[in-house]
Amino acid sequence: MSRLFGTDGIRGIAGVDLTAECGYRLGLAVAEVLAEEHGGKPCILIGKDTRHSGDMFESAIAAGLCAMGSDAILVGIVPTPAVAFLVRALHADAGIMISASHNPSEYNGLKVFSGEGYKLSDAQEEKIEAIILGEVPVTPVSGERIGCVRFDETAAALYEKHVVSILEAGSLPSSSRRIRVLFDLSNGSASRTAPLIFSAAHTGGFICDFVAGEPDGFNINRDCGSTHIARLAEQVVKNGYSMGIAFDGDADRCLAVDEKGNLIDGDMIIARIALEMKRKGGLHGDTAVVTKLSNLGFHLFAEEHGIHVAVTDVGDRYVLEEMLRSGANIGGEQSGHIIMTDYATTGDGEVTAAVMLSLLASYPEMSPSALFGVMKSLPQISRNVHVENSMKKTVMENAEIRSKCDAIAGILGNKGRILLRPSGTEALIRIMLEGEDIGQIRAMAEELADMIHVVCGQQ
Repeated sequence: MSRLFGTDGIRGIAGVDLTAECGYRLGLAVAEVLAEEHGGKPCILIGKDTRHSGDMFESAIAAGLCAMGSDAILVGIVPTPAVAFLVRALHADAGIMISASHNPSEYNGLKVFSGEGYKLSDAQEEKIEAIILGEVPVTPVSGERIGCVRFDETAAALYEKHVVSILEAGSLPSSSRRIRVLFDLSNGSASRTAPLIFSAAHTGGFICDFVAGEPDGFNINRDCGSTHIARLAEQVVKNGYSMGIAFDGDADRCLAVDEKGNLIDGDMIIARIALEMKRKGGLHGDTAVVTKLSNLGFHLFAEEHGIHVAVTDVGDRYVLEEMLRSGANIGGEQSGHIIMTDYATTGDGEVTAAVMLSLLASYPEMSPSALFGVMKSLPQISRNVHVENSMKKTVMENAEIRSKCDAIAGILGNKGRILLRPSGTEALIRIMLEGEDIGQIRAMAEELADMIHVVCGQQ
């Protein structure tokens, strides 16, 4: 089992759980593993989001890479999917993204992509972990073998051009149809790229405005972005926008709101795009891949429209693994990680937004609420319970909690469900309940949360 890498890289509070030493040793480890697997002098690309601690980790990782004889290309502030794209575009041997995604600014994280733009295999992660933890010794090089650092501030433009090409390939509105869209950039990576991608020059008749696009190193995800979408919904309704689109801190997630301020979540986005792909004969295997957290309404929608559904564990890495195994070309999570392998090797918020705008333009007679409301969600309650990481296993194996979950499942029957799971990135136990009676499932969630508090000695 992975000791450092969670479902989305290594994460922790910068300078406490995740230190500069860890960044340096990650650089050593990635360089050593790549040299061992591929030979030669590896070249590794490094990107980051807007967190204050990003500079520290960028310098530490680059130092570790150079110490082992690898070269580093620094591309600055970019979305996580841009790193996955640029690794291939620049023919690098690997890419490292410094980001804690949707987490608050005090956190940071380290995510590694292969030369093909995919997350590393479990075996590669285990090799890297062993070196980081000092279990496998490495010997830094000296003299002329020491690597070099190169800054490439123009690399982001290659990624921006790629997303613009998706916009331009779709149906864009004529300037006579004024469609107003408000983007929430979460004071994160999209602050650099989205205003250029979704400018008037590239979006035809769309009028795109932007909020939360002034990062200061500490305001990433703070009351903004896809994890705080209520504020965007309020602004969309108040100011008469057709739609709002929100990214998270590293722009690998995308959620939206319609003209009425109603949430368009990942399930709804996948459902509508998959339906359009099927209509055009482009949905591989007539299949969409989602996780256990996807709403039951998605499954009912898919059955109605002849779309097969493959279900994975929670985490976009598991979705992608199933997509690559089966050949499916769309999948994702309710939280907004949406993967379209026709365009990207990972979840990409800005690619998703580009496809959504093209869809909106293709159906000028339909409002966003009608266009993306083809899937009807069942009432769902999500509850996060803060627990120490060391207590996650205890909670999940507790006999009383397991018995309670079984009892709830029996009450809900085939008209609802319960899912209890430990977070792969945070010190949380996540509770999710679906059913026809919102009051009933809310009470069940609170009762289960109280039991978890007792087991963890918090009451």
